Amino acid sequence: MTGSVREILAGNPVLLLFLVLAIGLMIGRIRILSVELGSVVGVLVGGLLLGHIGFEGDPSIQSLGFVLFIFSVGYQAGPRFVQAVRKDGRRYLAIAVIVAVSGFAVAYGLARSFDLVPGAAAGVMAGGLTSTPTLAAADVAVQSASFDAPVGTTIEEIRGNITAAYAITYVFGLIGLILIVRLLPGWLRIDLAVEAERLEQEDAAAIPPPVFSPSDIVVRAIRVDTEELTGRPLRDLFESTPIQFTVLKIRRGRELIEPDPDTELQIGDAIGVVGVLTQAAQDQLAGMAVGAPLRDRELLQYQPESVRICVTNKDVAGLTLGELEIPHRHASFVSRVERMGVSLDVAPSTRLERGDVLHVTGPRTGLDVLGEQLGHLERDVEETDLRTFSWAIVLGLLLGAWSINIAGVSIGLGSAGGLLLTGLLVGYLRSLFPVFGQVPAGARWVFMELGLLLFMAGVGLRGGANLVETLLSSGPALLIAGVAVTTVPLMIAYLYGRKVLGMNPLMLLGAITGAMTSGGALSVINSQSRSTIAAISYTGAYTFANVLLTLAGTLIVLL
Repeated sequence: MTGSVREILAGNPVLLLFLVLAIGLMIGRIRILSVELGSVVGVLVGGLLLGHIGFEGDPSIQSLGFVLFIFSVGYQAGPRFVQAVRKDGRRYLAIAVIVAVSGFAVAYGLARSFDLVPGAAAGVMAGGLTSTPTLAAADVAVQSASFDAPVGTTIEEIRGNITAAYAITYVFGLIGLILIVRLLPGWLRIDLAVEAERLEQEDAAAIPPPVFSPSDIVVRAIRVDTEELTGRPLRDLFESTPIQFTVLKIRRGRELIEPDPDTELQIGDAIGVVGVLTQAAQDQLAGMAVGAPLRDRELLQYQPESVRICVTNKDVAGLTLGELEIPHRHASFVSRVERMGVSLDVAPSTRLERGDVLHVTGPRTGLDVLGEQLGHLERDVEETDLRTFSWAIVLGLLLGAWSINIAGVSIGLGSAGGLLLTGLLVGYLRSLFPVFGQVPAGARWVFMELGLLLFMAGVGLRGGANLVETLLSSGPALLIAGVAVTTVPLMIAYLYGRKVLGMNPLMLLGAITGAMTSGGALSVINSQSRSTIAAISYTGAYTFANVLLTLAGTLIVLL
């Protein structure tokens, strides 16, 4: 029976793969010192176990997982990467560079000092910094044409060494960093909750309030019983009132009228009115005669949704929001206008340009017409733009394959660098011009998570064969190196951030955990500070770190 099961698994790589995933996801639920191992570690351990007893994975499946994961990392980081550059980017970049460079130097130096096996330096760096992109980039780099295996070793042996070193050092990289972050504020007598409260007060004072939120849009049915609302076209009424509103329908006797800007109201009309009723608008309405309220189902029918509309129509470029008469013609309201990622004032005098993105709330029919008038309308749909996704991956792989020869050394981005670059580009351009590259949040999660787990399953199956041998021959040295790669960059980055950059300790810790790609450590900071404000600096440093650590993974195996 055992033999037949082994034969089935050996002859069916897809079945073997999903068995690794199933076992690994169960292992990932195990907790050590209240810290859950997570799906990535679980799948790696599951792969190592099955690989150790002789099972082998399909390299093509592992390559597919690598491609999906690295490109998705770039795509998701694209908008935030540029935002991080614009907002305090210098500091976040500095922290990410310090962590990457010091981690690289410690891993490479100790690997040489301890005379570790080829490839171990990359695994130590990836494990100590809990950086899966580093592991993925290193694994692909050793398979490239520019890599020459040292005499006496093979490519497969080096790939196994990378995996084994990563597996051995990852545990402290994960748990040790969390423990340090949990204990460090107490050692330094820093109250993270107080720091969070102060930062949130400063941010609240610095950030201007939004024009409105969708919850500010209200619908009312009223009866016209004052001459202030009659005797002039609705257009004049709209323009003379400093409130965004429109008249949806008019009930005149038994007739239900669809109004236009030239329609005039009469005494006794029942009208359905929709508008942005912010507190400022309510104060302005206080001294106006608005008529008696009614309960009329037909007049109150208004089901809004929120969309983004990108201005691509050249005939619209140059017009102002006031000239478009969006509330009156489409019963819709603009809450924000963005140009190249920068928010503009929302006012009748705001002049639009091609590429501007409008955040609009209104009924589906009005939004559809407005979308056709302005250019491209984007809703929260489930469709993925696989055409852009596929061509971007093709371009990334082609860029990775291209290299130049300098002093006899072939230098190029590699597959990881090429995919990361095109992912960043598509993700960033998509945030500015939402006319292409649609990948819903659920699809992004599947691409990234499944791609990563496919890759890790392959890594585990391949590295399991020589895990025990590596542990017996170099285990203590690897553990020491892993601890150093985790702690030294953290201490250097903290001292530099406080003494040189003058960063707030809470935001600095968030940036360090982002530079070390540790979501678990961030959750500890959030818990201690009773706030999520550290996620801002985490995201800023994390986006830089993904790029730097991916490139570092390629470089460390080529030296």
